[in-house]
Order: sequence, then C-alpha cells, then structure tokens
Amino acid sequence: MGAAATYQLARRGLKTVVIDRFEPPHVLGSTHGITRITREAIGEGEAYVPLAQRSHAIWREIEAETEEELLVTCGVLVLSRERTAPVHGKPDFLGQTVATARRFGIPHQLMNAAAISERYPQLALGGDEDGYFEPGGGFLYPERCVAAQLSLARAHGAELRIGETVTDLHDLGSYVRVVTNRETYEAAEVIVAAGPWMSALLGNGWAPVTLYRQVMFWYGVKDETAFHPDRFPAFIWFHGQGPEDYCYGFPALANGYGMKVAAETYGHPLARPEDLNREVGAEEGKAMYDAHVRGRFRGVTRECRYTRACIYTVAADSGFVIDRHPRMPRVVVLSPCSGHGFKHSAAIGEAAAQMVSEGRSAIDLSAFALSRFENPRGSRTSAGATLE
Repeated sequence: MGAAATYQLARRGLKTVVIDRFEPPHVLGSTHGITRITREAIGEGEAYVPLAQRSHAIWREIEAETEEELLVTCGVLVLSRERTAPVHGKPDFLGQTVATARRFGIPHQLMNAAAISERYPQLALGGDEDGYFEPGGGFLYPERCVAAQLSLARAHGAELRIGETVTDLHDLGSYVRVVTNRETYEAAEVIVAAGPWMSALLGNGWAPVTLYRQVMFWYGVKDETAFHPDRFPAFIWFHGQGPEDYCYGFPALANGYGMKVAAETYGHPLARPEDLNREVGAEEGKAMYDAHVRGRFRGVTRECRYTRACIYTVAADSGFVIDRHPRMPRVVVLSPCSGHGFKHSAAIGEAAAQMVSEGRSAIDLSAFALSRFENPRGSRTSAGATLE
C-alpha cells in the first residue's frame, strides 16, 4: 500500500518523500512469497469489489508502462463443501462471492463437483463440492508489483529514503513533523502504511489489531505441465466445517518449487513483529501436507521444496483501515491488510493519494473508517494482543 501510494502521489506531480526502515520489496512483512491471489468478486463483502476492480485496471496500466508481467489471469476457483464456511470473519464465503459477482456483473461460472473434476482432474474431490470459477481472477507477483511502482515513482520524481526509521509523528495543525533516526521532515500530509509496525509508530489506541504468524509452503509435483497456469487455477478450498478447514494455493511456476499452498492460523498472537519466527521447521511442512494437501491433489508430493513465513496484521473485524488518524487529521492510515489486502493495494494507494491531493477518494471508503471500532460510549475496543 505504501509503494502504491508513493507511485500515485508522484505521478500527480506532488513532491513526495517515502521513508522505509527496510528495503522494499522485502520478506519482513506480508508482501512477499512470489504470488498473491487476486479476484474481483470478494467474499469478504461488497465494499471491497470497487477496490479490486480498480486495482486490476491499475496493474494493467503499470504493465503497459513497464513491460513487466504483474497480473496472471489463470482464473480463481472457490470450492466449498459447506456453504456456511467462514473466512476473514465472514460467513458463507462462497455464497457472498457469488452474490457480489452477480451484483457487479463479474463474469463467472458455477460448477458442481462433476464439472470441476472434468475441467481440473488434478483435484481429488469428494463429490459434494460446489464451485465458483472466475476467469478474470488469478494471481499477482507482489514483489514485482512493489518494485514496479517504486521504480515509476522515482521516474516521476519521488525521493526514497531507504534504511531510515520513523520514530515519531506530530500533527502541528498546518503541517506534520516526521522524525526519523536520521532527520526531521515537515509535510503537508503524511500517509502511514507501516503494516505490523503500525502500532509501534501510532500507539495502541489507533485501532484494535493483532499480529499472527502465517506460513506458505511449496510442494513438488510429478508433472509440472499439469499444474502450469494455463492448465490449473489459483484456488480457495473449504474442505471442512471448522474455521481453519480451508487452504488456498497457486499453479506451479517455472521456478521449480512446485505448487504453493497455505492456510491461515490464528491461535498464537505475536506481541511484536520482531517476535516472528521466520524459520519453518520440517514438521510444519509435514503437518500442512497432512491437513490440507494429502488426498486432495493428484500428483502433488510430500516433498516440501520451499517455505516462507509472514505476518498478518488483523483488525478486530478482519477488515481494512483506510482513514485519517482521529487525533492527527493530516495523517492518513492505511492498514491492516488482515490477510487479504494485496489484491486491493493498487487502488488503495490511489485512494490515499486522492484523499491528500483532492480531499476525498473516488471510491467509497466508509466501510473502512476507524469510527467502526468505537463502542457506544465512544472509546475504542482493545486489541487481542498488546503491541508495543
């Protein structure tokens, strides 16, 4: 979101300085792992659909300008045995996906188990699955997307201060003072997109969020061509009734890693992003295979060829925050992604740029306001973990 906002500000001719304690794209937050699913019909709710659709258009614009492949439309298949299967805090993910596709006229197909098996014999179905297929969905290359937007931002005059850490923000009414470990800046507007480091910068009162460790796995496939993007989709598969009985994954790419698959776990919150264990043990790969892969994919082996850990920054309602800070009106906050944000990031960056340059976003962002976390007495709800 920070890279997207930087690009959108710079292309508007605004004097833009971006400060990052790391060197994006990097593997320290949640914007890495080679691929991220994208789709236009959003099971998390209708408010996300305009962001997804606009993001697709922006990715294509950036591709045309950079000649870099960012968006692969291999299709997205959503499978469910239980139409009430929840994800990201929302019930009936499949039903909501279908409803949003119909509401916004998004091309799609509804498929039963027989039709799914005929099209994708790589899947070993139980026979009682329902499916939603969106041909315009697929996946993004997140590291390429970040790099492309920052490259374009530089070309438009943005100044990147890499390896510099913001330590404090002060909204002084007519401008914002930004203090780093190297320098002090003054700006008319500031956009903060610090991911899991957001609470360390803004304090615990800005929004109720919790950090969780997530892991991505790549398993070997016997026939690479059978799982190539032209023969196999990105997928989200609800195979049980529990809140963690689902996985998502991607076609096999030319990197030799095989099929990427991941699940989501929320049992052990992190106090700080620095507490993330980035090492993934062999037993984790075995457990993931047994819980989600074994018996469901023909030709996918137990060989775990590659892994990556990342951090989810999850709001109390698993939604986004796109709003001005309640105590610093010249500071726009973009967070958290709650595990489903990257597909929307290009449009969120554009929306943030519109907020600071034009006073409002072209897309309705009311569903992502901070005010939704206030209780009837006006105080904010507390986070599930203490973030310092």
